[in-house]
Amino acid sequence: MIPKEPTYRDRLQPWHLIRHLPNCQRLTVARFARRRDAESYLNALRRLMPAVSHTIVFVNAVSVLDENSVPIQTQLPIEV
Repeated sequence: MIPKEPTYRDRLQPWHLIRHLPNCQRLTVARFARRRDAESYLNALRRLMPAVSHTIVFVNAVSVLDENSVPIQTQLPIEV
């Protein structure tokens, strides 16, 4: 996958709420500018869908890879 330039929206909403899917896949459910908003949404989802696993992650959209850089993990799981 070729890295792309982060968009303005990527920089504004770094907190992502993801749903874990089978075969190590994930689905971004929502994006937030503030962590507290993501936590509130996660609490509502846990009440509505207790059997589904969700995680809040911070996506660092500031760093862009070039052809000489070594990729590093930019998404860190946040335990709440």
